[in-house]
Amino acid sequence: MTSFDFATLNARERYKLMIGTIIPRPIALVTTVDEHGRVNAAPFSFFNCLSADPPILALGVENNPDMSFKDTGHNIRMTEVFTVNIVSVAIAEAMHRCAAKYPRGVDELKEAGLTAMPGVKVASPWIAEAPASFECRRHITLELGKSRQIIMGEIIYAHYREDAVDERLHVDPDVIDAIARLGGDTCSTIRDRFEMLTPKL
Repeated sequence: MTSFDFATLNARERYKLMIGTIIPRPIALVTTVDEHGRVNAAPFSFFNCLSADPPILALGVENNPDMSFKDTGHNIRMTEVFTVNIVSVAIAEAMHRCAAKYPRGVDELKEAGLTAMPGVKVASPWIAEAPASFECRRHITLELGKSRQIIMGEIIYAHYREDAVDERLHVDPDVIDAIARLGGDTCSTIRDRFEMLTPKL
């Protein structure tokens, strides 16, 4: 075994070990609006669900090197809402374009050719091309040192492609066709699957 004392590693070294090992990570393409109503979209792979009751999602949002907020963190702080759009294979390239470092105020959805749909319960839009989207209200924010916030949001409304979920609320993973982040620039699909039933004692 090769072992590492995380206390002796710098932040970049810890990051490389974590993102290469904690895989696959789902990708949230998060849409927000600023206090002037301008739309922002940014992908996050430090993302997952934490609770169903209440229904809570969490985002790991990095700050700028000078500790100022990036657009997503700033917008959520100002509006208290955001929308998580699940990234499918079909919109993977568009998601990647949203990750570019555009100046503040540029609408990444327009740059990526994605369609903003008006939120039902929140000001931030959902993406028409996404297989599923969750409108969220900020529940709590945890400040982790100088570099990052963990933003927890309560899901208050959801949008699905019509063929993605049935009347029993079973979601079809083939229709969602989500991609996940691995280490570095590598992504994966969820197309190879197998069943493993929970053992009954």
